[in-house]
Amino acid sequence: MPDTLLPRDGLVIVAKRDCPTCVLVEPVMQSLDRAGPLAVVSQDDPTFPAGVRSVIDDQALERSFHLNIEAVPTLIRFKDGREVERTVGWERKEWMRLAGAAAEGKGLPDWQPGCGSKSVEPGVHEALVARYGETGLKSRQIEVGNWDDPMEACFERGWSDGLPVVPPTDERILRMLSGTDRKPDEVIGNIPPNLAPCTVEKVAINAVMAGCKPEYMPVVLGVLEAALDPLFVLHGLLCTTHFSGPLVIINGPIARQIGMNSGVNALGQGNRANATIDRATLGNPGKYTFCFAEDESDPDWEPLAQARGIAKGKNAVTLFHGEGVHGFIDQKSRTPEELTRSLAMGLFGVGHPKLCYAGDAVLVLTPEHYKIFKDGGWNRRRIEDELYQALKRPGRDLVQGAQGVPEGLPAKLADTTIDKFAPGGLLIVRAGGPAGLFSAIIGGWPGTIVRDECQSVTREIH
Repeated sequence: MPDTLLPRDGLVIVAKRDCPTCVLVEPVMQSLDRAGPLAVVSQDDPTFPAGVRSVIDDQALERSFHLNIEAVPTLIRFKDGREVERTVGWERKEWMRLAGAAAEGKGLPDWQPGCGSKSVEPGVHEALVARYGETGLKSRQIEVGNWDDPMEACFERGWSDGLPVVPPTDERILRMLSGTDRKPDEVIGNIPPNLAPCTVEKVAINAVMAGCKPEYMPVVLGVLEAALDPLFVLHGLLCTTHFSGPLVIINGPIARQIGMNSGVNALGQGNRANATIDRATLGNPGKYTFCFAEDESDPDWEPLAQARGIAKGKNAVTLFHGEGVHGFIDQKSRTPEELTRSLAMGLFGVGHPKLCYAGDAVLVLTPEHYKIFKDGGWNRRRIEDELYQALKRPGRDLVQGAQGVPEGLPAKLADTTIDKFAPGGLLIVRAGGPAGLFSAIIGGWPGTIVRDECQSVTREIH
């Protein structure tokens, strides 16, 4: 519908008092008003500019939005009710070309840049799209009564894991979608157990509810893509009676860009990015913030993602079937050999000391334990190789009934040497702060015993 307050044939200027350039050209606007016809759309003060007969109050920014204003002042010429030309900022030659001699602005500088429009300030544009534009959102809207609490409505509908959620308004969803260039209707995959298609828009809605920021979206999408890799067996992990749930490890520059924690308290609470990117709900309380970044500050250390085939410097996510965090304490070892034997003792307890290949593990090396390896000249490959050797055990000690314990391996393995973990089943990452000679062991899910059907997954984040 045409805007009857704007001239069909004439000039429109969009301005705001809180712009030095707009204030500078106030005499030019007065001159153009005398030459007419002119309408000034004022974004922040309906009394500005003075001496102009048609000043349109646009504090709601509806006209600025529909005129697609990015900076002020913007001078627009209309003909037959349609825009034919515009110029942004103050440039005498351009204003005179569009508006004639009345725009000369004697005594003013020849040029001065404008200011950002209020309609494109952070967080404002999405609100204007939600209020005045076409959102393009396809998801079904849930109406909440005027006297209802939106957050309580989310609880009642089972949209929370017990923690407060952010109601997903159109404005918030659009703001979240601004964090990715992927189309809202792109299907990421089918979500178990019902295999319902999940679009980028649906991911954005859930990211809003979890409290993510828009810049987290590439990581959230990358995590979901890794989780939906058939090799990760997400459905089995989510419905297992075991303790395990998704553990997310992030590598690459994006971890620093979005402020993920890889240092002190990396496995704990308090960091928004860590806590909101993954917030699983079943199995163990460690699943809250079971998401962290690897410490990549040491150039001599090969990050986990790179060791698993992702090119150096790329952003990546590794999804692991993790159970609770088991603290490992060794304050006496001073050589790589001593620490390796000690770590092997802790790692052998994963799942059960007499079970092998019955679940993978993540070893989180903190700075002080890592320093022992680094000072000894050991890199990732050396640490992994030595740990695998230290984790070998004679089958006779592990078979059922050995050491008076019924649990264990089949009797036919008594005369063999057994590895604790399958090849690639022990993932080593660096994280944590210099707070003591403590590291962490995170056991895995027994489902990974079927290696060709279930493993940890590492994917590049796009």
